[in-house]
Amino acid sequence: MTTLSEAQLKIMPEVSELLHTRYRFLQMIEMLGPIGRRGLADNLSVAEREARKETDLLREQGLIVASRSGMRISELGMEVLEVLKPLVYEWSGISTMEKQLTRILGIQKVIIVDGDLDEIPSIKSLLGLEATKQLELVAGLSKIVAVTGGSTLAAIADSLTPSEKLTDLTFIAARGGMGVEMRLQANTIAATFAGNTDNTYRTLYLPEHLSETAYNAIIQEPIVKEMIELYDQTDVVIHGIGSALEMAVRRDSSEQEKQALLESGAISEAFGYYFDEQGNAVQRIRTVGIQLEQVNRCKSIIAVAGGKNKAKAILSYFKHGAKQSVLITDSAAAEEMLHLLQ
Repeated sequence: MTTLSEAQLKIMPEVSELLHTRYRFLQMIEMLGPIGRRGLADNLSVAEREARKETDLLREQGLIVASRSGMRISELGMEVLEVLKPLVYEWSGISTMEKQLTRILGIQKVIIVDGDLDEIPSIKSLLGLEATKQLELVAGLSKIVAVTGGSTLAAIADSLTPSEKLTDLTFIAARGGMGVEMRLQANTIAATFAGNTDNTYRTLYLPEHLSETAYNAIIQEPIVKEMIELYDQTDVVIHGIGSALEMAVRRDSSEQEKQALLESGAISEAFGYYFDEQGNAVQRIRTVGIQLEQVNRCKSIIAVAGGKNKAKAILSYFKHGAKQSVLITDSAAAEEMLHLLQ
């Protein structure tokens, strides 16, 4: 039986696109406000004249408020945004994609935000907000939360605020240092998670990639043994999913190491493990960080990755990934995954 929204879409298909556009404007103003027109246009990758036209209409309807500091969403705008979300998701096919991918990947849940992280970097903030909501859902029965590094995890950390749902937690770095940007290190992100939610944290100030000699010496240290025990007790893991070669570059791998990855068919990376198209772990680095078997024993796993270019890596990882996972991704990655699976 045809629903009312389906009937409306059939008789006025242009309404779907218009509604989708205005929903995205309102959503971005809620997330980034106060923000000016130029900044909004840049974040949505649209012309400034289009941003002017749409925001004038939203202001006239009382959905946003403009001031010297920029535009922000009004209380009415918040209400409208909440009511519109399920309709926009139904009309755009996002709800259907969430159900399809949840079934195909065989995991607990797939949550999709609208957009393409490769084209619109601010989509990271939307991914972060959804990850925050998911963390709040599972935090009640949790004590230890392990977090990896990277820009997507940093966006989650930035979106956190003190909450009654996020109390008595210890955030721990899931791996040692990688790359040179401190803001994106697991240690920094664990500290930010804790600082933004008034919780405690533990860090792992070691290089992620260790020689065999260094590894055998370091794991005997009391502080490292303590971290390994914490990994065994971890309740929740929040992590990204990397493309294999992208992660090899971040690790400053040699050309020989990159070539070996190509020859092994590596497509994705997580927790220092490289996975091929079938989800087989074809290589791993020697690291003191959380190990895959410890991840798989956790009660809840939140994986966050977006952008069309990440689709192959996400599919590769979830051929292996733990079934208690919740994947938070964007519509571009979701569409590409479904295309690849055809």
